[in-house]
Amino acid sequence: MTHRERVETALNHEVPDRCPMQISFTPEFADRLADKMNLTDKNHNPHGGGNNCDLEIALDEDILLASVGWADSYYNDDENIKEYTDEWGIGWNTAEYTTKFGTGRYTEITGNPLSDDNNISSYKTPDPNRSELYKGAEDLLAKYKKDYWICGVTVTTIFETAWALRGLDKLMMDFVLNPDIAEAVLDIPYQYHLAAAEKLVRMGVDMIWTGDDMGGQNTMLISPDMWRKFFKPKMAHFFSSLKSINPNIKIAYHSDGVIEDIIPDLIEIGLDILNPIQPASMDPAHLKNKFGDKLCFWGTIDEQYTLPFGNPGEVKKEIETRLDTIGLKGGLILGPTHHVQLDTPMENFDMMVKTIKETPCK
Repeated sequence: MTHRERVETALNHEVPDRCPMQISFTPEFADRLADKMNLTDKNHNPHGGGNNCDLEIALDEDILLASVGWADSYYNDDENIKEYTDEWGIGWNTAEYTTKFGTGRYTEITGNPLSDDNNISSYKTPDPNRSELYKGAEDLLAKYKKDYWICGVTVTTIFETAWALRGLDKLMMDFVLNPDIAEAVLDIPYQYHLAAAEKLVRMGVDMIWTGDDMGGQNTMLISPDMWRKFFKPKMAHFFSSLKSINPNIKIAYHSDGVIEDIIPDLIEIGLDILNPIQPASMDPAHLKNKFGDKLCFWGTIDEQYTLPFGNPGEVKKEIETRLDTIGLKGGLILGPTHHVQLDTPMENFDMMVKTIKETPCK
C-alpha cells in the first residue's frame, strides 16, 4: 500500500497492511534523529508548520503535517533570545532543562495581552489569510498528495489560545463570573483557526487536526456541562463548516488527559478521529469497545513512561497490545501521545518504529 492508501484504509475501519504511523518530535530530539540518520536539514516544527518533512519521510511515516495557527508560536529558534513576544502579543520566556542526552529548551507564557478587560474589544489577530502561512501546505500538496495523507493542523483551536491571550486563571473565572467576556475571548482564536482550516480544506488537504487540552491526568479541566456550553456549539459549527466545503474531509480532535464524558458529544457533532488517547488517563481498549464503531483513534503510545523510561521490550509489548485491542480491524493511527522528548533513548524510539512497520494488522 502507499502511505495514503494505508491511512485511508484504516480510517475506513478496514485492515491495512500495517498500522499507519505518525510521529512528531521536539526540536532537540529531531536534531539527534537527523544526526543518526545522516540528514543535513534539521529544520523542524513539531506541528509541521511550514518546514519540510525530511525526517518524517525518511522514517516511512504515513501522514505529513502542515500547520497554520497560534501553535506555531510555541518555539523560539534563536538560542540567544530568552524573552520575546509573539505576533499575537503573548509574552514568552525560554526555560532550559537537562537530560542525559543534552539540554533542551521549552517556552513558558509570561504575558497575556487580554488580561485587561479594556483590551478585548479592540484586539486584532494577525491576518489568517496571509499567503505565506500556507506555503508549507501548498508544497506538501504539490509534492506528496499522491502518495501521502496530508493533514492540515489548526490545534489550540479555541481554549488554549484563548487562555494564553487572557490568562488561564482569569478565563477560568470568566466562565463562571463573566460569561460574556469568556465568549468574546474564545471567539478570537475560534474565528482565526476556522478561517485557516477552511483555507486548508479548499487547498485539498485530506484531514484537519483540531483540538485543545480539555483534560487533566484524572479529570477534565472544566465540567462536561461547561464544555457543552462554551465549546460544543463552536466546534459543531467548525466541523460542519469544513464538511460543507468537502464532505469527505476527515476531522481529528486533540485533547490530552481524561475527556471520556464528552466523547459522545464529539461524535454527535461529526468527529472522525480522537487524538492522542493518553493511556495513563484513558484505557485505549475500553475506548475501542465503547466507541470504536463510530470513531477512529490516533496516538496511544505512552510518552509519560514507556518511551522515555521503559526499555525496548516494553515498547514492543505496548505496541503489540495496541494492535491487538484498539487497533483490531482498523481504525487506528499509531504514534506517541506527545512529541517525542529529548529524554527518550534512541533504542526505544527505534523499537517503536521497527515494531509498527514490521507487525501486521489484524
